[in-house]
Amino acid sequence: MDNTALTALQYGFDTFYFLICGALVMWMAAGFAMLEAGLVRAKNTTEILTKNIALYAVASVMYLVIGYHIMYSSPEGGILPSLGFLIGDENSVESVLAGGEDAPYYSARSDFFFQVVFAATCMSIVSGAVAERMKLWAFLAFAVVMTGFIYPVQGFWKWGSGFLNEAGFLDFAGSGVVHMAGAAAALAGVLLLGARKGKYGANGQVNAIPGANLPIATLGAFILWMGWFGFNGGSQLKMSTIEDANAVAQVFVNTNMGAAGGLIAAMIVARILFGKSDLTMALNGALAGLVAITAEPLTPSALQATLIGGVGGVLVVFSILGLDKLKLDDPVGAISVHGVAGMWGLLAVVLTNPDASLGAQLLGLACIFAWVFIASLIVWSIIKLVIGLRVSEEEEYEGVDIAECGMEAYPEFTKS
Repeated sequence: MDNTALTALQYGFDTFYFLICGALVMWMAAGFAMLEAGLVRAKNTTEILTKNIALYAVASVMYLVIGYHIMYSSPEGGILPSLGFLIGDENSVESVLAGGEDAPYYSARSDFFFQVVFAATCMSIVSGAVAERMKLWAFLAFAVVMTGFIYPVQGFWKWGSGFLNEAGFLDFAGSGVVHMAGAAAALAGVLLLGARKGKYGANGQVNAIPGANLPIATLGAFILWMGWFGFNGGSQLKMSTIEDANAVAQVFVNTNMGAAGGLIAAMIVARILFGKSDLTMALNGALAGLVAITAEPLTPSALQATLIGGVGGVLVVFSILGLDKLKLDDPVGAISVHGVAGMWGLLAVVLTNPDASLGAQLLGLACIFAWVFIASLIVWSIIKLVIGLRVSEEEEYEGVDIAECGMEAYPEFTKS
């Protein structure tokens, strides 16, 4: 096979791999929808499903129109992004076959597709944290700004070769850029929104509000676990060489072991603390392990990945309990899973990657969190002033399904 044919074959293979991984990440949207639908009360199910599928569409449009340009067409090493609209031209045949280090090795459109599903994932994190009491259109208004501007700016700082990348900050697949960013936006929203009615008592007690459908929540966790192989595996960007193929295999193994370690650790801690094997803590433990290993799923051994995930699983249990003590109501534990475990994942990079420095990791952690939290707090505040964030007390009592969507998810179980 001559070089031209080999180059074309590799280009086609890497493009196909990138697209399949993107499709797996898109499937995570279904995972978030099922997880959240299972962990909210029955009267709020239709609305949370509407939020999840609508935010994916909003993210797709906003990232196409402006977000992708901000993230990948801004000055290298910079802080301030350049504004532009729509994605650029597709790679030409000549540019691909020219070869060399600068030649593209996958389709530009496959890159956009892979990146847009990451933007949607970041926004999906927010929906669960503000569930059961936020207005649907207030949430979607925030999604427009989050996916079109807030997320792409900090994404440019790292993955678009901005100043964090130049400083040596490492985040392989997005423990910080995607997960901690989503948690920071969620935290800002929760602070302004307040807790659900009845969640916290006058004397400081925390009242459990069980989810309506734990089988669906468990299915959602399994879907997310599966989709994460595309999330982390696709971030290797190619697999048409022996080295890249081996790297992808290592990433898949470590991703799986991180989840396993997180789940087992969370179950053990829950058993010790509560005397019961709490399924919701187990599910969040698996997700916390996945978030933790996402910052560096390549350099650890499988055992190290298990331990990194395990620490994430321990942290998420204590974080969920700690946020409740602070009266920060997060119905699905998203802030703990994606924020606390995301921070741990960024710091854990230094344990296995010799190119990582603690200073650079702390810089990236602080800059991403500060930018997303402050920008989100401003946007949430504006939305609150203009249209309000929270449904009325009566609508919250009746359920946001009827108030926001005019239909129920389980009508046969409601009283006539």
